[in-house]
Parts: sequence; structure tokens; C-alpha cells
Amino acid sequence: MDLNLRKAILTNIATNDQSQLEATIVDAIQDGEEKMLPGLGVLFELIWKASDEQDKQEMIDALEQGVKNATNS
Repeated sequence: MDLNLRKAILTNIATNDQSQLEATIVDAIQDGEEKMLPGLGVLFELIWKASDEQDKQEMIDALEQGVKNATNS
């Protein structure tokens, strides 16, 4: 079976507007379901590819801080 998860996720969100995309992200995080992680990964990949170096550094800084906060809780 050939399953292209990225393509399936992109097809599912292709017509979503900003509010729908935000709702997808918020719902995935609030639900905390493992099955949502691949979708969030694809969304992050899109953001990463569309970002310049400064934005990427800001994301890495935020991620580093988030990891530190999560592991110190």
C-alpha cells in the first residue's frame, strides 16, 4: 500500500482559510492525540519552508525555550 501522508494532509487543508487552519492547529494541540502529530509536522514543514533565516531562528529560539519549560515542569 502506497500512502503519501503529506499529500493526504495537504489535500485535506487545501481549501482552508486562516481561521480554519488556526482551528486545526488549536484542536490538535488541545486534544493531545498522537494521531494528530503527523499533520502538525506537515504544517510546520510548510511554515519552515516559507520562512526566512530570521524567522527560522526565532522559531528555534521559541522551540528551545518551550522544550526547557516543558522539561522543567
